[in-house]
Amino acid sequence: MMSLSIMMLFVLHSLSHSDARGIREWTIANGLAALALPLVAARGIIPDWLSIEVSNLLLMGTSALMLAGFRRHAGLGTPWPALGAGTAAGFALVAGFHLVVDSMAIRVVVTSTYHAVLALAMGVTLRRTMASAPRRYPVRFTTWSAFAVAAGMLARAVVYGLRASGVLRLDDSPLTIFFFSIGTLALPMLTLGAVMMTNAGIIARATYAADHDHLTGACSRRAFFALAERERARAQRRRGALSLLLFDVDHFKRINDSYGHATGDRVLAEIVLHTRSVVRAIDVCGRLGGEEFAVLLPDTGEGMAMQAAERLRAALERASRAAPGSAGVPYTVSIGVATLAPGETVAAMLSRADQALYAAKAGGRNTVVAAPSGAERLREASAG
Repeated sequence: MMSLSIMMLFVLHSLSHSDARGIREWTIANGLAALALPLVAARGIIPDWLSIEVSNLLLMGTSALMLAGFRRHAGLGTPWPALGAGTAAGFALVAGFHLVVDSMAIRVVVTSTYHAVLALAMGVTLRRTMASAPRRYPVRFTTWSAFAVAAGMLARAVVYGLRASGVLRLDDSPLTIFFFSIGTLALPMLTLGAVMMTNAGIIARATYAADHDHLTGACSRRAFFALAERERARAQRRRGALSLLLFDVDHFKRINDSYGHATGDRVLAEIVLHTRSVVRAIDVCGRLGGEEFAVLLPDTGEGMAMQAAERLRAALERASRAAPGSAGVPYTVSIGVATLAPGETVAAMLSRADQALYAAKAGGRNTVVAAPSGAERLREASAG
């Protein structure tokens, strides 16, 4: 177990610069275990107070810090007073059943119960975070590992309690090997789960950063087009509707020049915030570049798309004038609307929306213009 704890120390150290919560507590916990286990192994060679009192205090600190790390990882506070009181009580009982009444079996009951309670608390804490976890498997693995450790420790406490009462003998029993295995694997299993959860969080944050604009939180251009392509394929496969709103801020350069780029950035961030409050949960808002944004409307035909665009235009104008917020600058947007034609690509639909946006700009801005459908364009070309 000591070699596993040392190995986990190196693994945790490699994650120390990731800003993941709980790493410090888990690292110290494995460090305490690495200090405690040689003391346990040296029983009979070193003074008993080192191999019993000190080693058990270090191991109790290990469980307390693992729980603190999991709670911190979950964004929860740690009940340090309760942990401190429980650890002090456990240590006092261990010392009492060594220095006053020497009973190894009762010491095992005390320490096993202590570790079982904290492992159960770890499992309960992790179970509550399951729904919000970026990936559920690491949390599920760690949760059931904690519950398994708790069950094993409770069983150990019961068996050694029976031994202390003289009901059961454990000499050379397979149960002794079983309980030793639980104690050996408990910390490495929990630490492995912690590392898995940390890696899942790092990957989730990296994926989010790649798929979202850092300034506004809207989908990045790459992520938006990937989603649009999937929705296009779904719409054509099911013969459904798909529409696109393309809009940008009117006279945005004037805002930057008059109020500064910091104010311009706040305007862009507020636009995304207000847009998300207007569109549906299934609609996707993306920043295509500069002050240009797009909203993908699945299962939406041209009529509904025009209504959504007008609702968005009016909401943004009203929000900027009635409640300027942190930007403090009134603004308007022009919107071009395009609805997917049979066999059309995302690029072609976006091109039509861009032409409609240009027409909205040319028509005086702060307005909504629909792009001609594929059939209308063919009729226009034939008439020309």
